[in-house]
Amino acid sequence: MAISANDIRKGMVILHDGSPVKVMEFHHHTPGNLRAMVQARLRNLLTGNSFEFRFRSNDTLERVVLEQHKMEYLYSDGSHHHFMNQENYEQVALTELELGDAAEWLMPGLKIEVEFYDGTPIGVTLPAFMDLTVTRTDPQLKGATASNSNKPATLENGVTVSVPPFIAEGEKIRVNPAEAKYMERVK
Repeated sequence: MAISANDIRKGMVILHDGSPVKVMEFHHHTPGNLRAMVQARLRNLLTGNSFEFRFRSNDTLERVVLEQHKMEYLYSDGSHHHFMNQENYEQVALTELELGDAAEWLMPGLKIEVEFYDGTPIGVTLPAFMDLTVTRTDPQLKGATASNSNKPATLENGVTVSVPPFIAEGEKIRVNPAEAKYMERVK
Protein backbone atom coordinates (compact mmCIF):
# COMPACT_ATOMS: atom_id res chain seq x y z
CA MET A 1 0.00 0.00 0.00
CA ALA A 2 1.54 3.31 -1.08
CA ILE A 3 1.47 6.29 1.32
CA SER A 4 2.92 9.79 1.34
CA ALA A 5 5.92 10.54 3.58
CA ASN A 6 3.66 13.06 5.37
CA ASP A 7 1.40 10.17 6.47
CA ILE A 8 3.99 8.14 8.39
CA ARG A 9 3.30 7.63 12.09
CA LYS A 10 5.14 6.12 15.04
CA GLY A 11 4.92 2.32 15.02
CA MET A 12 4.14 2.10 11.30
CA VAL A 13 6.17 -0.39 9.21
CA ILE A 14 7.37 0.74 5.78
CA LEU A 15 9.66 -0.67 3.10
CA HIS A 16 12.98 1.21 2.90
CA ASP A 17 15.78 0.04 0.57
CA GLY A 18 14.00 -3.32 0.24
CA SER A 19 13.82 -4.01 4.00
CA PRO A 20 10.93 -3.58 6.43
CA VAL A 21 11.63 -0.76 8.89
CA LYS A 22 9.58 0.42 11.85
CA VAL A 23 9.09 4.15 12.42
CA MET A 24 10.35 4.77 15.97
CA GLU A 25 10.02 8.57 15.89
CA PHE A 26 9.25 11.17 13.26
CA HIS A 27 9.21 14.95 12.95
CA HIS A 28 7.73 17.12 10.20
CA HIS A 29 10.16 19.91 9.35
CA THR A 30 9.72 22.95 7.09
CA PRO A 31 12.92 25.04 7.02
CA GLY A 32 11.96 28.57 5.94
CA ASN A 33 11.20 28.76 2.24
CA LEU A 34 12.63 25.31 1.48
CA ARG A 35 10.63 22.17 0.83
CA ALA A 36 8.97 20.36 3.72
CA MET A 37 10.54 17.12 4.91
CA VAL A 38 9.98 14.35 7.41
CA GLN A 39 12.90 13.40 9.66
CA ALA A 40 12.41 9.85 10.94
CA ARG A 41 14.26 7.45 13.22
CA LEU A 42 13.80 3.99 11.74
CA ARG A 43 14.66 0.49 12.96
CA ASN A 44 15.36 -2.27 10.46
CA LEU A 45 13.17 -5.19 11.55
CA LEU A 46 15.49 -7.81 10.05
CA THR A 47 18.82 -6.58 11.44
CA GLY A 48 17.69 -4.50 14.44
CA ASN A 49 19.83 -1.53 13.33
CA SER A 50 18.42 1.95 14.01
CA PHE A 51 19.14 4.92 11.80
CA GLU A 52 17.91 8.39 10.89
CA PHE A 53 16.51 9.17 7.46
CA ARG A 54 15.06 12.32 5.91
CA PHE A 55 12.17 11.93 3.46
CA ARG A 56 10.92 14.69 1.21
CA SER A 57 7.26 15.36 2.02
CA ASN A 58 6.19 14.33 -1.50
CA ASP A 59 8.07 10.98 -1.41
CA THR A 60 5.89 7.92 -1.87
CA LEU A 61 6.55 5.08 0.55
CA GLU A 62 5.39 1.47 0.58
CA ARG A 63 3.58 0.55 3.80
CA VAL A 64 4.18 -3.04 4.89
CA VAL A 65 1.27 -4.99 6.29
CA LEU A 66 2.63 -7.58 8.69
CA GLU A 67 0.99 -10.93 9.26
CA GLN A 68 -0.08 -11.28 12.91
CA HIS A 69 -0.76 -14.39 14.96
CA LYS A 70 -2.15 -14.52 18.48
CA MET A 71 0.40 -16.39 20.58
CA GLU A 72 1.06 -17.14 24.24
CA TYR A 73 4.33 -16.19 25.89
CA LEU A 74 5.90 -19.31 27.44
CA TYR A 75 9.36 -18.57 28.86
CA SER A 76 12.77 -16.97 28.32
CA ASP A 77 16.01 -18.94 28.19
CA GLY A 78 18.44 -16.06 28.52
CA SER A 79 18.94 -15.35 24.82
CA HIS A 80 15.45 -15.93 23.38
CA HIS A 81 11.81 -15.45 24.41
CA HIS A 82 9.56 -18.34 23.39
CA PHE A 83 5.95 -18.06 22.17
CA MET A 84 3.38 -20.69 21.18
CA ASN A 85 0.64 -20.36 18.56
CA GLN A 86 -2.70 -21.14 20.24
CA GLU A 87 -4.18 -22.77 17.14
CA ASN A 88 -1.48 -25.14 15.86
CA TYR A 89 0.89 -25.25 18.89
CA GLU A 90 3.88 -24.14 16.78
CA GLN A 91 6.57 -22.39 18.80
CA VAL A 92 8.70 -19.42 17.76
CA ALA A 93 11.53 -17.61 19.54
CA LEU A 94 12.41 -13.92 19.43
CA THR A 95 15.56 -12.22 20.71
CA GLU A 96 15.70 -9.27 23.12
CA LEU A 97 16.65 -7.04 20.17
CA GLU A 98 13.61 -8.14 18.14
CA LEU A 99 11.29 -7.48 21.09
CA GLY A 100 12.77 -4.14 22.13
CA ASP A 101 10.95 -2.49 25.06
CA ALA A 102 8.17 -5.10 24.93
CA ALA A 103 10.45 -7.72 26.55
CA GLU A 104 10.08 -6.25 30.05
CA TRP A 105 6.28 -6.67 29.92
CA LEU A 106 6.32 -10.41 29.17
CA MET A 107 4.81 -12.76 31.75
CA PRO A 108 4.09 -16.50 31.38
CA GLY A 109 0.62 -17.00 29.94
CA LEU A 110 0.41 -13.52 28.36
CA LYS A 111 -1.52 -13.61 25.08
CA ILE A 112 0.16 -11.34 22.56
CA GLU A 113 0.16 -10.58 18.82
CA VAL A 114 3.41 -11.75 17.19
CA GLU A 115 4.26 -9.99 13.92
CA PHE A 116 5.60 -11.98 10.95
CA TYR A 117 7.28 -10.70 7.79
CA ASP A 118 7.58 -13.29 5.00
CA GLY A 119 6.92 -16.07 7.53
CA THR A 120 9.66 -14.91 9.94
CA PRO A 121 8.74 -13.57 13.40
CA ILE A 122 10.12 -10.03 13.78
CA GLY A 123 8.34 -8.48 16.77
CA VAL A 124 5.25 -8.24 18.94
CA THR A 125 2.35 -5.89 19.49
CA LEU A 126 1.63 -5.32 23.18
CA PRO A 127 -1.99 -5.36 24.36
CA ALA A 128 -3.67 -1.95 24.76
CA PHE A 129 -3.73 -2.46 28.53
CA MET A 130 -2.63 -4.95 31.17
CA ASP A 131 -4.03 -5.49 34.68
CA LEU A 132 -1.13 -6.04 37.08
CA THR A 133 -0.63 -6.15 40.85
CA VAL A 134 1.56 -3.58 42.62
CA THR A 135 4.25 -5.51 44.52
CA ARG A 136 6.18 -2.57 45.96
CA THR A 137 5.46 1.13 46.52
CA ASP A 138 5.75 3.73 49.26
CA PRO A 139 2.87 3.81 51.76
CA GLN A 140 0.10 6.36 51.29
CA LEU A 141 0.64 9.64 53.12
CA LYS A 142 -2.24 11.04 55.18
CA GLY A 143 -4.21 13.59 53.20
CA ALA A 144 -2.70 12.52 49.88
CA THR A 145 -5.03 13.16 46.97
CA ALA A 146 -4.96 12.38 43.28
CA SER A 147 -3.69 15.90 42.57
CA ASN A 148 -0.50 15.31 44.58
CA SER A 149 2.64 14.22 42.77
CA ASN A 150 2.88 10.60 41.70
CA LYS A 151 5.15 7.94 43.22
CA PRO A 152 6.98 4.94 41.70
CA ALA A 153 5.40 1.50 41.98
CA THR A 154 6.93 -1.85 41.03
CA LEU A 155 4.53 -4.26 39.33
CA GLU A 156 4.42 -8.06 39.48
CA ASN A 157 6.44 -8.31 36.24
CA GLY A 158 9.23 -6.11 37.65
CA VAL A 159 8.38 -2.97 35.65
CA THR A 160 8.24 0.32 37.58
CA VAL A 161 5.58 2.89 36.66
CA SER A 162 4.47 6.18 38.17
CA VAL A 163 1.17 5.92 40.08
CA PRO A 164 -1.05 8.30 42.10
CA PRO A 165 -0.24 8.48 45.83
CA PHE A 166 -3.40 6.59 46.90
CA ILE A 167 -2.26 3.32 45.25
CA ALA A 168 -1.06 0.77 47.82
CA GLU A 169 0.90 -2.50 47.66
CA GLY A 170 -1.25 -5.48 46.66
CA GLU A 171 -3.68 -3.41 44.58
CA LYS A 172 -4.42 -4.31 40.97
CA ILE A 173 -3.98 -1.49 38.47
CA ARG A 174 -4.47 -1.12 34.73
CA VAL A 175 -1.46 0.13 32.77
CA ASN A 176 -0.75 0.96 29.14
CA PRO A 177 2.39 -1.11 28.39
CA ALA A 178 3.21 0.76 25.16
CA GLU A 179 3.73 3.98 27.15
CA ALA A 180 4.43 2.42 30.61
CA LYS A 181 1.64 4.57 32.03
CA TYR A 182 -0.86 4.07 34.86
CA MET A 183 -4.45 4.18 33.59
CA GLU A 184 -6.73 3.30 36.53
CA ARG A 185 -7.29 1.14 39.59
CA VAL A 186 -8.97 -2.24 38.89
CA LYS A 187 -11.56 -3.54 41.32
